Amino acid sequence: MAGIVVRNLSDETHRALKARARAHGHSMEAEVRNILDEAVAPPVGLGSLLMDIFHSSGGIEIDLERDRTPHEPLSLDS
Repeated sequence: MAGIVVRNLSDETHRALKARARAHGHSMEAEVRNILDEAVAPPVGLGSLLMDIFHSSGGIEIDLERDRTPHEPLSLDS
């Protein structure tokens, strides 16, 4: 795995990272890794998000019948 060194963090940023890591029960290094992972992760599309919600809720069953009645074509004449 690759590693990086980040120099010249402001005291404010350092304190905020430390507090955030403590709040999440992580080391500061683990918290920075999580932040970086989230920052570069591909965006989640709405469809994927809805499917995740659907699956996490156990799903639902819908019993619908499709209307198979033929439709008249749309007339484009005025």
